[in-house]
Amino acid sequence: MKKWLSLLLLSLLTIVLVACTANEETESKDSEEKPAENAETESTDEEKVLYLNNANEPTSFDPSIGFDSVSWDPLNNLMEGLVRLDKNLEPKEAMAEKYEISEDGLTYTFTLRDAEWTNGDPVTAGDFVYGWLHMLNPETASYSAFLGTGYIEGAQAYNEGTGDASGVAIKAIDEKTFEVKLISPFDGFLAMITLPTFFPVNEKVATATPDWFANADTFVGNGPFKLETWSHEEKMTFVKNDTYWDKDSVKLDRVEWAMVNDTNTSYQMYQTGELDVTGIPSNLADTLLDDPEAIVYDMAGTHFYRFNVTKEPFTNKKIRQAFSYAINAQEIVDYVVKTGNKVADGFVAYGFKGPDGKDFRETQGSLIGFDADKAKQLLEEGMAEEGWDTLPAVELSYNTSDVLKSVAETMQSQLKQVLGVDVTIQNSEWAVFREEQVALNLQFSRSTFGHDYADPINALENFTSDNDAMNRTGWKNPQFDELIKKARAEVDAQTRWNYLLDAEKILIEDAPLVPLYFYNGSVLQKSNVTDIVRPAVGSIELKYADKK
Repeated sequence: MKKWLSLLLLSLLTIVLVACTANEETESKDSEEKPAENAETESTDEEKVLYLNNANEPTSFDPSIGFDSVSWDPLNNLMEGLVRLDKNLEPKEAMAEKYEISEDGLTYTFTLRDAEWTNGDPVTAGDFVYGWLHMLNPETASYSAFLGTGYIEGAQAYNEGTGDASGVAIKAIDEKTFEVKLISPFDGFLAMITLPTFFPVNEKVATATPDWFANADTFVGNGPFKLETWSHEEKMTFVKNDTYWDKDSVKLDRVEWAMVNDTNTSYQMYQTGELDVTGIPSNLADTLLDDPEAIVYDMAGTHFYRFNVTKEPFTNKKIRQAFSYAINAQEIVDYVVKTGNKVADGFVAYGFKGPDGKDFRETQGSLIGFDADKAKQLLEEGMAEEGWDTLPAVELSYNTSDVLKSVAETMQSQLKQVLGVDVTIQNSEWAVFREEQVALNLQFSRSTFGHDYADPINALENFTSDNDAMNRTGWKNPQFDELIKKARAEVDAQTRWNYLLDAEKILIEDAPLVPLYFYNGSVLQKSNVTDIVRPAVGSIELKYADKK
């Protein structure tokens, strides 16, 4: 078994937290924490009510579909998988009371505890089979299906339509026993299945009501909280789930989630007591990061822009490279974002140690950086190769956000200054933006990646030729694909690490993307709020949160 990977994963998940979270943005996955209205007038003295901000309407509360932080952060607190991250960010038994791993590391057998869905139904092994197969079903078109296809025996064939569900090596031995077989040993498997995409789905409810996840009155969960109300695009209310198996660990009575996609507005709400947590506006970061209520935490993720290599002028490699070298990410970090982020000189973030004990980024070194002269030369060469006297029009796209707007405008100015290129910018709401990006309708578009599990391959495998849902560039490179394939199958730790290092070099050299900066997180949090767990890899955890 890959013991080094286990140590990597578990150590990462335990060390990165002094006060930590998220994701999209992570997307940041595209989300922050913020809460509801009239906080001080809505709660009683006896109630413990936490007011957070989800920034945007969740994409979906179907665990297989909502593959972003605005979905997974709240969903992680409404539902629960076989294992769950504890306060120390270690995967511990949750719906599973115990588990066994075969000597060859391939077969995991989980024994479920007595637990209920919020409608009173028992949680069964069949619910896990149903939920996982739903995620892998090609008709579901789950963005997160690759997490299963890469590791579970028979999952890829089913997901690609060359096999059927019966060939997927997951089964309910009985109502309380769930078994899964892997393609090869993967010591990070337990941490990976803490993710919402591996949550169970109540088969009886989903069969009777296919859109069970779309509204509060039909939603059925099994986690620390229940979805009491959901006013779409406005707010959500969670209440403590009194039928949850570990309800004594849950201190909060309610969680009120606002949906305010403007950090200045959320900060004002924080000041007036309408929010207990807020993101820090970039224009105030210089002073607010020194505030006693400021929390800065690590996040394993990268903010970047994708080139659509199927649309001119980005069909040309040198022109993609020219744009990459023309963007001054240090200027963006210092004067626009202003939250102490590290400039991304590659795609894989800091925080992943190899078998030699060195960080992936340290071993790899810098692969990209601002170089105006090189950018100009590459643009000239690329245009000559295409026979262009005038560069085809370029449109830069981003999803609606005040900070992202400032980043886009800065990039627009830099490209004009360095390359003399007039770039137009346009924005759209997140759900529309993501759909257009996946469909390859955007030419040059903003993106983010937050690690789902703690290994560099999780970032790099997004860009294999067969991963259309995550690739979103049209880029295909057989040599890159082969390196990822070898890394997935390799049992020697150092050889596997070298494959991943080589794969990242190809990714940056071929330039289907330009990395900007690596993520950290920063929030203001009221001093009477404690124990919100924000993992560098994973979703926000409110199970242990308290409000004094």
